[in-house]
Amino acid sequence: MPTTPEMSMDMTTVGDPGLLDTLQHEVAVFARRAEQTRLGGVGQVRNSMDRAAYLLLNRLDNEGPMGVKALAASMGIDSSTVTRQVAPLVDTGLVKRTSHPEDGRAVVLQLSPRGAARLEEVRSSRRQLMAELTHDWAPEEREQFCTLLTRFNHALSARMSVQGVPATEQPPAS
Repeated sequence: MPTTPEMSMDMTTVGDPGLLDTLQHEVAVFARRAEQTRLGGVGQVRNSMDRAAYLLLNRLDNEGPMGVKALAASMGIDSSTVTRQVAPLVDTGLVKRTSHPEDGRAVVLQLSPRGAARLEEVRSSRRQLMAELTHDWAPEEREQFCTLLTRFNHALSARMSVQGVPATEQPPAS
């Protein structure tokens, strides 16, 4: 397994071991809480959405219609995983399968109007939850938290790709 210099250094020399213990614990608690609530918003179960579904719908909304392979590549996951995850979204009418305009044999996935509405409902509820959770934060603190969380996620994705593990939650392409 390839390693980077950062991966091979003695982690006790990087910083305070107690602080690193606190960081790993808080990340674990965050992951558990996020999964428990699915960050569904303000306690409304109807506004929760499976993480995989949210990420797929979000990607289609941000990048537009695309084939399974392109969607898988943009998300850093396997095509078979996308196919499996997209099936219930098609069944519930959130995603439409259409033929590729230039190659009728190829399938293009597209966010349906119902999917766009559902995604916006979930986003709105999640925005409200984020506003409630950070209501007493200064705007600069919210910005700093976003910057640091994005940096943390990028570092985690980079480490996973070095180890050959697909990163399943890549940020939308800019």
